[in-house]
Amino acid sequence: MITAFDDALQWIHNRLSLGIKPGLQRMEWMMEKLDYPERRLKAIHIGGTNGKGSTVAFIRSILQETGYEVGTFTSPYIEQFNERISVNGQAISDEEIVELVNIVKPLADQLEQTDLGAPTEFEVITAMAMLYFAKIHPVDVVLFEVGLGGRLDSTNIIHPILAVITSIGLDHTHILGETIEEIAFEKAGIIKGGVPVVSAVEQQEAKQVIEKRAKEGRSSLYDLGKHFTYEHTRSLPEGEEIEFQSVYGDFKGLTIGLRGNHQVSNASTAIMACLYLKKMYAFLIEEEHIRKGVQNTQWPARMEFISDRPPILLDGAHNYEGIQSLVQSIKTRFPNKKATILFAGLKDKKLDKMIPLLDEIAEEIIFTTFDFPRAAKEEDFAVFIGDHRKFIADWNTYIEERKQQTGETDLLLITGSLYFISAIKKCFNN
Repeated sequence: MITAFDDALQWIHNRLSLGIKPGLQRMEWMMEKLDYPERRLKAIHIGGTNGKGSTVAFIRSILQETGYEVGTFTSPYIEQFNERISVNGQAISDEEIVELVNIVKPLADQLEQTDLGAPTEFEVITAMAMLYFAKIHPVDVVLFEVGLGGRLDSTNIIHPILAVITSIGLDHTHILGETIEEIAFEKAGIIKGGVPVVSAVEQQEAKQVIEKRAKEGRSSLYDLGKHFTYEHTRSLPEGEEIEFQSVYGDFKGLTIGLRGNHQVSNASTAIMACLYLKKMYAFLIEEEHIRKGVQNTQWPARMEFISDRPPILLDGAHNYEGIQSLVQSIKTRFPNKKATILFAGLKDKKLDKMIPLLDEIAEEIIFTTFDFPRAAKEEDFAVFIGDHRKFIADWNTYIEERKQQTGETDLLLITGSLYFISAIKKCFNN
């Protein structure tokens, strides 16, 4: 029996060596042994390439304003592991992690002896979350963020009351497929028969895949541009201002609490989801809850200023589409300013496509690395070195030196892998 939190966490993280094993059979096996906790949940399933975490945050904030107790399952974590399983934004305790591990570990050991093989890290964490929200700390509604893809993702054993798809992009192509259509097929796998779906997908070829899936499952589809729209009216110091229109209601002068042009779409998607819950499931959501909810939304490492003097901006733009959104947001907010960019990414991402985009807003790009198996190293960045680009191994010392040199009007933008951003946040918190 495990008694210490560090030992429980080590057992979980040691399962990273098992890699990614798409499929639902191991999850179904564990759910049966746990007496099907996933069947007790009133859940909303959120998938997509980018924007999942922010959309979860917007929905949670709106529902909290109404007085509902909201569970969330998200990944990866930014500051501490426990935040992956949270209630009303508060991470579960170390003691609860230990309790959950002691329930799930014997099952994982038993499962390893079967033909299905050992469950992965993500699978055991997903099982822990479902057990927690079903039996240990039941909540009014749970928001489950998809880990990877959708169709074969561990979270896809739930039967939600609503599915949400935020976006489609060319990420994880070695697993999900090389084309937008192939990736859309995997993302659309979270659409269950008869379960409605809210989609903010923009590419026509992806829309067709989602429409086909929804039609086959007789699922009502609420599509961005058809059933709900938005207008980005202006950027504010603390967020963005938008107007929202939908089949269930319109709102003018909404202020959202997250910065960035892309957050306008995420907030609008969340609002549409909440309006559906109000209309079809009698959730007690009023206009004031929506206005306060989107305004009060906070989510770490999304255009987050971690220092004002000097200005240091943190953003977890970890793939091509994320970098596109970040660049556009920087151009909007700082039209006459070039930034110094500190970037660390994963070697399996499309660095050759991501880095040229950063040139559009960069005075200088500093590449670095961090302690993570898939982190890009100096040799991976070698082809990009030159002109205003260079590599520095010790990012901690570099940041400390920049903090002394950067003036009030300069901007240091730290971006890349969310695992790198997590290390940055820990450094600043300490």
